[in-house]
Amino acid sequence: MRSSRIPILAAAALFILCFSLAAYLDGPWQKWPGNRAQSDNVLAILIGDGRRLFANHFFSKADAYYHSGFYPTIFDNREAFNTPHVAADTGTVEENNHGDDKGFLGKPRDWIDGFSRQFFPSHHTHLDEGGASGHDDDKPELVKSGDVREILPWLKLSAEMDPNNIRAYTTTAYWLRDRMGKPDEAEQFLREGLRSNPGSYEILFELGRVYAENRGDVNRAINIWKLALKNWNEQESRKTDPDTFFFQEITARLAKWEARQGDYVHAIEHMEMWKTRAPHPEEIQKQIDALRLQQNAPPGAH
Repeated sequence: MRSSRIPILAAAALFILCFSLAAYLDGPWQKWPGNRAQSDNVLAILIGDGRRLFANHFFSKADAYYHSGFYPTIFDNREAFNTPHVAADTGTVEENNHGDDKGFLGKPRDWIDGFSRQFFPSHHTHLDEGGASGHDDDKPELVKSGDVREILPWLKLSAEMDPNNIRAYTTTAYWLRDRMGKPDEAEQFLREGLRSNPGSYEILFELGRVYAENRGDVNRAINIWKLALKNWNEQESRKTDPDTFFFQEITARLAKWEARQGDYVHAIEHMEMWKTRAPHPEEIQKQIDALRLQQNAPPGAH
């Protein structure tokens, strides 16, 4: 009788020990900065660090939808899709595409292959150009925004899965503000991105475009771009291989909009910066010379 109670007592003692240990460790665990229980992203907790792979997958899905399903597989030539078109068309990433984006399938191997292509997307299209059905001249507003909304859930999910995926924020914001006419949502999404990536000059660049191109608040846009340039200098200027693409984009936008405001001094200053990293500095110098002529022109001659 006594011997039959020993396993029960041992199990009870083990349970009490485990419960006490869990209660003891709960306090330090909740205070630890790396505690995933503090995260409000359930998917991030469940999937862990592998969420970045899913984020990239969802971004690719958005690009596939953008092409109405006409998209290369791992067996096709992907040189023309190194940079997703859904991002490249926004002007917020440096494009690295080469080759023919319409011919990755190659010529039909035989008549059977040619015939089978009639039953799946086999033509290069973009949703903002009417998708697989082409342009709709009678309803241009549908071409501009209609089916483009299909890509937004994928882009937003990509950002949610990987909050440090800056490209997802800038790309989503562009489509929201430029193709769907929702600058408020674009700004909100960009500010979410800034909370996850404080100091991001890429996100600040796109935020400045919201104010300049969608709201007409040029002064605020210029201030945001100046902050973006400051952050770029702090993060990139000393690198052996800095991000020259965004340096050119930021300085070019500053010069363009400052010139429109009549601030020729700062416009020329930013053009000089732009010229230092431009692939064709002689072209920038022509713009500088033209701007100096405007600067020195008598009042009323502009």
